[in-house]
Parts: sequence; C-alpha cells; structure tokens
Amino acid sequence: MAGMVFLAVSLGLAACASNSGPSAEGAPMAESQSATSVVAEPSAATAATANYIPSTEDYRIGSQDLLELQVFGVADLNRTVRVNSRGFISLPLIGMVQAAGLTSEQLETSLAEKLAKNYLQNPQVSVFIKEYTSQRVTVEGAVKKPGVFPLKGRTTLLQALATAEGLTSVADANGVKIFRADPQTGNRTTLVFDLEKIRLGELRDPEVRNDDIVQVGESTGKSVAKELIEFVLPFRLLSF
Repeated sequence: MAGMVFLAVSLGLAACASNSGPSAEGAPMAESQSATSVVAEPSAATAATANYIPSTEDYRIGSQDLLELQVFGVADLNRTVRVNSRGFISLPLIGMVQAAGLTSEQLETSLAEKLAKNYLQNPQVSVFIKEYTSQRVTVEGAVKKPGVFPLKGRTTLLQALATAEGLTSVADANGVKIFRADPQTGNRTTLVFDLEKIRLGELRDPEVRNDDIVQVGESTGKSVAKELIEFVLPFRLLSF
C-alpha cells in the first residue's frame, strides 16, 4: 500500500510540472464565444511604453460617484462633492449642475462655461473622480472570496484580486483573464495576463474597468496534487 501511495504522489507531482503554465509565453487562449476576441499579453518592452488596457479617460460619471473639483486661482470654489441620486452636483454661484453621463473632461467644460458666463474670466476647472461608487467589477474562479465589488478610484488587476482576498492554492496565476464588453456593440474582448510577470515588474499592472469580469482558472497540476495529498493524508495518520 505504501508503494502505491508513493507512486500516486509521484504521478501527481509530475502532473504539476507539466501543467505549470502555458506552453508558449504570451500565447492567446481560444474562447468559444463568437463575439469574443482574444488579446495576448504584450511583451515587457511594449508594456513599458503603451497602455494596453484602455484608461478611464472615457469613463462616464455616475450617481454616487465622489468628485474633487478645483478652480485654478479660486480656492473658495475648490471642494469635494458627491453626485446625487438624480445625477446632479450642487456648487456655489452656479447651483445644480448635471454630472452623471459626462466624462470628467466634459464636466470641466460645462463648469467652466457656467462660471465664465457671469462670474469668472477664462476659468480653469479640473475634475478628478475620487470614488467610482457606481461602478462594479466581478472577480470569480479560484479566489478566496469571489463576488461583485465596487470600484472606488482607479483599481488595478492586483488590487481587484486583493479585494477578493487573493488566489486559492490551486489557482493558475499564469493565465488570469479579464472579460470586457464594449458598451456600444456588446462585443466582448478577452485579455490574458500573467500575474507572476506583473508582480516582478515585467508587465504593467492593468487597470480594471466598470463591468469587467476577472476570472482566475485552476491549475490542473495543482488540483491533482491537492486531491492526492487529501487522499494520502488519512493513510499517513493510520500509520501512526
């Protein structure tokens, strides 16, 4: 019996070695959905010079988002405000202003126009989104606490995974996927990332966006090894 157990464990460890990662570095993973396109992770050189995950410059402000407003040279107008349930913010001099549905750049233009109409000459307005309260990201698969989490400020992939309390012992860190839907066409893009390279600084930690789905798969080798250990442990206890 001891010999059989030893053989089973050896085979499990061999499976771990053969399933430790993708066969070709950065190779795209095929998806079954016809509307899904797969983007391979970029090389370290590319990641250092380009944003391969789109930024939040086109993010649309939503209800309950927290905004920081600054008017250059007029400190009394600087403030932090939360968008109300109707999508408006309230400001001195100009009163209620529609914010929901606009990008930060569009809101800057709107506020500057209103201030310039009766109060300031050529006002310079800056809008920063401090909390993306109306935004959500889903983290599923081999994580300790899968679920849907609010995005509060700009959030990277590693930060989103930390919110889900990290990876399980059988997680495949070499092929973490982000599923992203185009809000206009509905087509879905799949992006694949190697967490080890991100942690080592070889790849940039990508930013997650509203309605992204982060999926962590299981490593076949790690799963087999875990099952074998759970199978062998009772026999080891009986031997004492």
